[in-house]
This record gives sequence, structure tokens and C-alpha cells, in this order.
Amino acid sequence: MITENKITEIFCLADDFCKYFSSELKKYQLSDGRKHRNKLGRLSDAEVITILILFHSKGFRCLKHFYMQYVCKHLTHLFPKTVSYNRFVELQKSVLLSLTVFIKEVLLGTCSGIAYVDSTPLRVCKHQRILIHKTFKGIAQRGKCSMGWFFGFKLHLIINDKGEILNFMFTPGNVDDRQPLYSESFIENVKGKLCGDKGYIGKQLFEFLFMNGVQLITKVKNNMRNSLMSVSDKIMLRKRALVESVNDELKNIAQIEHSRHRSFANFITNALSAIAAYCFFPKKPSISLEFVADKQLTLF
Repeated sequence: MITENKITEIFCLADDFCKYFSSELKKYQLSDGRKHRNKLGRLSDAEVITILILFHSKGFRCLKHFYMQYVCKHLTHLFPKTVSYNRFVELQKSVLLSLTVFIKEVLLGTCSGIAYVDSTPLRVCKHQRILIHKTFKGIAQRGKCSMGWFFGFKLHLIINDKGEILNFMFTPGNVDDRQPLYSESFIENVKGKLCGDKGYIGKQLFEFLFMNGVQLITKVKNNMRNSLMSVSDKIMLRKRALVESVNDELKNIAQIEHSRHRSFANFITNALSAIAAYCFFPKKPSISLEFVADKQLTLF
């Protein structure tokens, strides 16, 4: 449960960032030579971001119920100038850019030399409604995962051994799991060893990552030759369920996946808010690694 002190901490972080980001953004905006009205809204960008993070942190399943029955009634001392729910839904789109940069620059963790990569499907509708689905027509695609076929998107995650998110990427559902790893911006915060499942096996990908200072470690398929692997690498592969636990918390606690979206912008805002909320979780799935050098085979 997030306390009021934690809510204040989240708001202060978001408010300091939004003020800095808006001042920096004005330096690169083009002017048409006219004066434009720049009146501040009742809810600031930091307040909107804080409310979205709270929604994904407290286990609510309906944003309208959370905003009208919880924020507007029980958090009036923290958000005294609330707006109508329809206006709040409109304000979500205005904080999309700020929220994205806020996560990328402030909330992501640091790599400790051990990382795990995985992808998880984000379904936008059931199979029976694929042909009549209109909200993500031409954007979402059919894909296949270990649980079968789905229609929607994929969330690609890289985490460290502490369960902190190092980077993330959204792609259509038909994109290969290995494709995002070819993007240098996706692996810029990763160093050392990167553990993945059998879906990441590929000689070309291994060589590309190795040239960028990352060693890809995966299990081998049944029709492949077995390769020599150190005991420590085998142990880290056994702990790959860590990233599955992170995906589970994002879906079942932060509610990153649901089928009630009415626009692509709201889908992205909901997904980013869930990721931001996870970054503030007080307890994350983690593993304890300790390397012991016993020097039993050392020659004197």
C-alpha cells in the first residue's frame, strides 16, 4: 500500500522533472511570431502523472471508478483542484511525452553486469473479435507466443538481477523477439551478460551483441550441438524466471494489459503508467548472487 508520504515523494519527483522538461522543451520549439494564450490548467502535468501512477499501484481495475470515487473523494487534500473525468482522460494525452522521458531519464535502473531479456504479449481483444476490432486496426498484429496465438502488441523488457527495468520497447505482435536487440538504443544501458530463452538464439544476434559489449546466454535447442557453458552461466539461466515474475506483476498488479482501450494514445499512456508504477514498487522480484573464489584449482 502506498502511503501519503510515498505519494508526496512521487509528486515531487514528477513535478521537478516536468518543470525542468518544459523549460528545456521551450528552447527547441519553433515560433510563428504570434502571441499564444498559455494559461495553466487546474491539474498540472505532475499531478496527472501522479494520479496515473497511483491508479496502477493500488490494484484498481477501472480508472473512472478510481478517479471519481477515490481521488475526488478521499484525496482532495492532496489534489484540491480536480477536474471532471472526461477532462482528465483528455489530459492523459498531454502528458504522454513528459511521462515517456520521465521514465527513461529518472526511473530506469542501472545494469550490474547481469541482465535478463524477455517479451510478453499485450492482447487488445479476444480471438472472436479480431475481425471486427477497429481501435487498433492496421497497428496491432497477430503474433504467437508460448501460450498460443494472440492479437495485439509485444512488450520487450530488459531487467537486472534486482528486478529493476533497464529498458523497454513496444512492437506489433508479429515482430520477432530478437529484432529489438539489434537497436543500439535498446541495449545502451546493458553490459556484461544478457540471459534469454531459446527464442533469442541466433549467430548473427550473438555477434552483434558481442561487438557491443554484451554476451548473450541462452539454452540450446534439442536439435543443436551442446556447447560448453560455465556453472555460473547455468545458474543464471535457471534464474530466468525472474523476468517472468516482473511480467506477471505488470499484468496482474499494474494492469498493463486490458481490452477496453478506445484510442492508441490511451493504450500507450496506460502502458507507460504501469511501467512507471512498477518502478515505484517497494518490493520487486530479485535474486541474490554471490560469487565465491575458493581457488581449489589454482596452481602454485
